[in-house]
Amino acid sequence: MQTSKIMLLPELNLTVEQAKALSIPVVRREVLQVLIDYVQSKVDAGEDLVLNFICTHNSRRSQFSQIWAQTASDYFGIPAACYSGGVEVTAFNERAVGSIKRAGFRVTKKGEVNPKYFVFHSDDAEPIVAFSKLFDDPINRANRFAAVMTCAHADENCPFIPGAESRIPVRYEDPKAFDDTAEEASKYDERSLQIAAEMFYVFSQIRSTK
Repeated sequence: MQTSKIMLLPELNLTVEQAKALSIPVVRREVLQVLIDYVQSKVDAGEDLVLNFICTHNSRRSQFSQIWAQTASDYFGIPAACYSGGVEVTAFNERAVGSIKRAGFRVTKKGEVNPKYFVFHSDDAEPIVAFSKLFDDPINRANRFAAVMTCAHADENCPFIPGAESRIPVRYEDPKAFDDTAEEASKYDERSLQIAAEMFYVFSQIRSTK
């Protein structure tokens, strides 16, 4: 049985336990297996594990994916650098920011136009820095990374990601479809929890070489 390598914030830990209890459908396990195989290959080789989650605006799904993947890798003690980016710069959508706060992350904000958010999952770890950026922004690793494509538009319109050694489609439905509806918060939380469950599933499958 794998146990946490870090002490998650208490409210976040409750969300993580909920995510871990979710069943991953077979069809999604098949999608995620490609990512699992990539992560395992890097661990086995003792090489840096770098994941860049890419979606068109880097505002919702890719941000959720970066945050939950980094949290999962830290939770299981599997060293990884998780980034996100897009093909257009907008902002980390405030609805998505609200969702990660509800999940139990501690979030601070700096700036007003495309602000930077510092997302804490533990008192013992550095924050995840989240803001909308191009996939090749200087803050992201420039080479030998996996480009994890989280939306159909970016996957279909970016046939080539410079520096990527692997391209892995892991697409999610966009909660934006529910903006300004009565279901808005619940649908954002539903998508966040799905991504949390899948990222925790991915890292739970990794065999450490130590």
